[in-house]
Order: sequence, then structure tokens, then C-alpha cells
Amino acid sequence: MTTESGQVAGVPGRDRSVTVFRGIPYAAAPVGEGRFRPPRPAPSWTGTREAAAFGPICPQAPNSEAADTGLPMSEDCLSLNVWTGAADAGQRRPVLVWIHGGGFRTGTGASARYDGEPLARKGLVVVTFNYRLGALGFLATPELSEESEHHASGNYGLLDCVAVLRWVRRNISGFGGDPGRVTIAGQSAGAGAVNFLAMSPLAAGLFQRAIAQSHARYCRDPELRYLATSYRLLADAERAGARYAAERGTPTPARLRSLPWQRLVAGDDAVDDAVETGGPAKPPLFRPVVDGWVIPAGYEETYAKGLQNDVSYLAGNNLDESGAVPESTFAAHRAAGPGTSRPGMPPVHVTLDDYVTAARRRFGALAGEFLRLYPAGTDDEAARAHCAAVRDNARTSTFLWAADWTRHVRRPVHTYFWTHASPARGQNPRRASHGSEIEFVLGTLDGAPDHDGPDHDGPDHDGPDHGAPDHGAPGNGAPGNEGPDHDGTRWTGDDRRIAEAMSSYWANFAATGDPNGPGLPHWPAYARDSAAVMELGDGFGPIPVADPDRFAFWKRFFRTEEAW
Repeated sequence: MTTESGQVAGVPGRDRSVTVFRGIPYAAAPVGEGRFRPPRPAPSWTGTREAAAFGPICPQAPNSEAADTGLPMSEDCLSLNVWTGAADAGQRRPVLVWIHGGGFRTGTGASARYDGEPLARKGLVVVTFNYRLGALGFLATPELSEESEHHASGNYGLLDCVAVLRWVRRNISGFGGDPGRVTIAGQSAGAGAVNFLAMSPLAAGLFQRAIAQSHARYCRDPELRYLATSYRLLADAERAGARYAAERGTPTPARLRSLPWQRLVAGDDAVDDAVETGGPAKPPLFRPVVDGWVIPAGYEETYAKGLQNDVSYLAGNNLDESGAVPESTFAAHRAAGPGTSRPGMPPVHVTLDDYVTAARRRFGALAGEFLRLYPAGTDDEAARAHCAAVRDNARTSTFLWAADWTRHVRRPVHTYFWTHASPARGQNPRRASHGSEIEFVLGTLDGAPDHDGPDHDGPDHDGPDHGAPDHGAPGNGAPGNEGPDHDGTRWTGDDRRIAEAMSSYWANFAATGDPNGPGLPHWPAYARDSAAVMELGDGFGPIPVADPDRFAFWKRFFRTEEAW
């Protein structure tokens, strides 16, 4: 294949109808003078570059899940990977660009969970990539802003995402992809990046559809302030960044650029204590910045003025995330105690005292009404009420987000609530936890063999530690092998049938902007006058966002909160 930098040669996938290209540079190494600057064009090469191996992962904590891939860690990490089943460049297949999660601190596009071959078999061209993380991706200081022609700093990781989309616009047709049919998709921080790119004028016209898997949240929901949806104002980011630089004895950009990256990565797990979230949860210190350039304004202003990019949207949440946990784990959570919160980690309340105390802190004058709507008299009742409230909060928040989003955008929005318990990543008991839908929507239940070492994804950051596309629907797929895959996970026939339906919804959406297709249960688009969300997983069909009285409570509570 020909790219703007030179020729690349891919290798056959497990299915030889699919070719995979790994480790293609999309930008120059952000080192030396390139550190803390927008990405620069990738250097050209002569001859044909072998694209058989994933590139290095971006610098991050050495104990991160991505570090377990066995891939080297280097600042020279701005590479992408392409899976395509196109026989020639004239096929113009829909393109899905996957943005990995990890709290903007960890992760890699080389994870076996993100293998693009299954969706390539369904007719898509799939792209995964690395972007700068932690301080290297999101450090802002007054001096860095001053030297910028845009008087902004702190969004280097998002600028990397924009650079990938520009690379796709210029190069993907050579891989059989359609640059006019690009979907960006991501989970957790990847979903946060999707949300921010949908608000960024720099990404305008570079994609036509967006998928945010945990989360898209209402601008008045305090939860968005610490989840992957959280942002910082430039002045706040500069003050925090100046302190971070001073702690390392490097007040100037020149000295920051001369530090070994290990010095900058140490401390990436810091939290931003200055953000009031209505509870103990705090966001990571390093995260995107409303800088007036990459992200011109926050959620409320962007949506109220219709400044977002006019794209189709698919977004949703999971049953066991944001502090909700399966009932079978209540005792284990009590035994473990509160523990140490990671950045972006929500609280889990499984005792009556904790539940009531948290309600009074969060809801203030509305606490009495909340406790009447979600009553509890014992620890178990409190844990169940806590989980019910978390789930209602998430569904209501996404419903109200969709109302804001569609105020000026006419393309459809589809929302979902994922309910299927998964054994992925060693979950025992199975649960529909944060990120558990990934293998199902990407079709990677059997996992990709690791080419450079094992890939063991650990606990998520948003939960407790412990041609034309094919179509299908639950119940009408092949029974499937119920034995373990390469990492020991045991998948059932139901898992495989659900994965066939989920990956078909995602492939359809990437192809047309509508997840529906032959053989699939109908997924209605969001409608303001219908307080419903599409259940995906254990059931496939619309369900109420919440009980009417509880739904009314959440709307009333959100109106008391500051808009972001």
C-alpha cells in the first residue's frame, strides 16, 4: 500500500482475507523540541516498510495494563494499525477509528482486545493507534501557552487524535477505506476523546459518526466532572501544571523538554483535588483542557450555541459501572473497605451508614426525597438502593445529554444500556462492568494472538478493583465453541450470539449512521418525548430510562447543579 510517507507491506490476518498493517507512523516522534508541541508530519522513507509489528507504546506507568503487552515503551510511539479486507483501493469501505481508554494515563492501540480483524471481516476498515498520555499528553503551563501561536497548551494527546484523523483522510483510500465515511469510537477515556473531538473545530469534517462507550453525560451531572468526560479550564490546568513542573525543578519549557520522560511520567496517577464532584471521587490531574483552540468551550456553551460537529452519535453506559456493582459482590466490597481511590474511580456504597452519609453530602436539601425514592434500612438494602440510583443517574444523564446534543444537530442519536455479564479479563463473578462490552462490540471474544507478548488488561479505572456488513441477532447465530479462548476466558454460546448482534449493530452504524439491519431487534433512535433507552445484552429492546418519579427527581436535582 502507498501512504504519503512511503510504501508499506502488511501481513495476512488469521483470516487470510484480511490484511493487517501494524506500526505505521502517523506523526514524527514527539521528542526534543517536539515534546509538548502539536504533532509534526511523519518522516518519509524509501523502499517498502514492513508493517508486521506493533510500534512502541507511549510512556506510562510501568505497572499499567498496556505495559504487560511486552512492547517497548518510548516517546517515539505515534503509530497506527490498519485492518482491511479490501482487495483493492477502489472499494471504499466504511472506516472505524478506535480510540483506546485508560483514563488519559495508560493504554495502547495494540491491545489484543482491540484487534480489528473481526470487524474487518464485516466490511469495515479498522484503525487503532497510540496517543500521548499523562503529563506528556496533557501538561499545561503558562510558559507552554505563551510560546504557542494559539496561546494554549495541554491538549497534545487530543491533537494526536486529530492527526490520526487527518492521516485517515489523506491515506485510507489506499487501504480500501472511504474517507467520507469515518466513525470515531472509544470506551472510557476513548469515549471522552470522542466527545471532545465532536466539540473540536479542528476535527470538523474528519468524521461523520461517533460512538462513545461510557460515557456521554449531561452538562449538569456532577459525575461528568471526574469520569472520562471531565475537562479543565486553561487557567486551572496551567496552575496545576506549573506546580507539577516546579516539583521536578523544571520551570521552563526548555528544561521540561530535556527531562527524561520517566521523570514526567512519575506522578501521572495524581488526582485533581480542586474539583467538587459531590463526593470523594476526583478526576485525574492530566486530562483535556478547554483551551479556546482545540476545545473552544465547555459542554453547555457548545451545545447551546450549536458549535459541535454535526455527526450521528451512538452512546451508552453499562449496568455495573460508575459505582454500581453486582449483588454477589456486596460482601466482598464490605470486607475490603473503602480502599484507595484511583483517579476517576467512583465510590461504591454497600453499608447503610455510608449510603446515607453520601446521600446527604451529595443531595443536600434534596437528600430526604432521594432517600424516600431509594429507601434502605439494612446494609444489603442500602447497597441495592445505591446501585439502582447509580444506574438511574447514568441513564437519565445520557438521555438529557442527547436532548442537549440534538438541540441544533439533526442527525440521529442512538443510546443504549449494556446489561450482559461478561467473564472478560478474569471477572469472577461475571458482570457487566466498565469495558465489559468491548469484546462484544469489536467481536474479539476469542482474542487476537499477541505478537509481542501477553496482553492482560487489569481493573478498569471507572470501577472497583476486584462489502456490506454481516448481520445477526441473539438466538440466531451459530452455537459456538464454549471452551476457553487463548487467555483462559470461557465464553458461552449466548456470549457468542450476543457478540454477533453487538458487532453487527456497530458495523451497521459505521456503514450508514443507523445500527439497524436485517435480523437485528429494532433499535429506535433517541426521541425527546420518549424517555426510553435501548437495552443491549441480556435483552434487546427499549426500556424506560427510570421510574417516572425517580426520573423527575434526577432532572430536578440536575437543575440545582452548576453547568459545565
